[in-house]
Amino acid sequence: MKKFDKDRALLGLAAPVLAVLGGLIVTGLVLLASGKEPFHAFHLMLTYGSKSDSQVYILNKATPYYLSGLAVAIGFRMNLFNIGVDGQYRLAAFFAAAVGGSMSIPGAIQIPVIILTAMAVGAAWAAIAGVLKVTRGVSEVISTIMLNSLAGIVIGYFLQDGRLGVTDKLALTTSTKPLPSGSHLFNFATQTDAVDGFIVFAGVAGLVYWFVLSRTRFGFDLRSVGRSESAAQAGGVSVKKMIVISMVLSGAMAGLVGMSTLLNESYKYSTEFPTGIGFTGIAVALLGRNNPIGIAVGALLWAFLERASNGLEFEGYDKEIVGVIQGAIVLAVVIAYEVVRRYGLARQQRQVGAELAAAGSVQKQEVAA
Repeated sequence: MKKFDKDRALLGLAAPVLAVLGGLIVTGLVLLASGKEPFHAFHLMLTYGSKSDSQVYILNKATPYYLSGLAVAIGFRMNLFNIGVDGQYRLAAFFAAAVGGSMSIPGAIQIPVIILTAMAVGAAWAAIAGVLKVTRGVSEVISTIMLNSLAGIVIGYFLQDGRLGVTDKLALTTSTKPLPSGSHLFNFATQTDAVDGFIVFAGVAGLVYWFVLSRTRFGFDLRSVGRSESAAQAGGVSVKKMIVISMVLSGAMAGLVGMSTLLNESYKYSTEFPTGIGFTGIAVALLGRNNPIGIAVGALLWAFLERASNGLEFEGYDKEIVGVIQGAIVLAVVIAYEVVRRYGLARQQRQVGAELAAAGSVQKQEVAA
């Protein structure tokens, strides 16, 4: 049994390693074709990305990427593609900022209220896609993409002076009212910049994700539906109910994505609030194979590549080369996982065949005796 667990762990590690190596090989070929030296570029990335200030930047960037990956992974475990994480976290952050800016209560109360508001808004927005799927058969891919656009429209409508927005005439920007200083979340001071305190909440979210999906009956039902809806339904699991609940949980997790930016950095929602993190979460979840530790590694890798791109730009390399690396990794992930999956199945079949052959040989010897 121990040997089997070890081999399974090695197979699980092989896919992301092959994916990263595949991405680097493709990038190296692209650099060679453009007349650039690939090993020097990789050395620059590693050197710049390992600096103290870069490490802080990577941790702060990886925090929302990690939460976005968890939100996507909840859907993936059910074979649901929640493409709407981007709209869910932006809408959640907007209304959470509006609620937080309108209150003046002790931070110990206000911070949980802001976080719970974000989770509730994200869950409600994602629930629309779940209800449409179980009642009208609308694909969650289509509905969540459309909801992303609608989220931007809703934010644009309310983020106006006289509604939920406040215009800064000097900076020519519109934002929600700033959060009171008492609701600013703690930071971890370093020799360079500060590490966002919301990284602690992200770690807790990862533990909750692991426990719920791996150690509870609900998680078992969720994974059962993801593998076979008909078998799960035959076992007494309500597939429609699980679809809606999964979308709600995914949306609630998505609501946390923008909290590190809101509570640790900007303290308000404006047109400069970061976008696109939801789509990054898809790549991170794929790279991490829906495992909380793997997702964390994927988030750190993505943040490292973004930071390292600055080092390349300083040395005359095209900054877009990092986009090539990221795209190649995503493509290699799909291929690598399929190759490893097929190898694992073939290996198990050979083991079963060898065990059956050995059992047959023993049985023949006993009959002959």
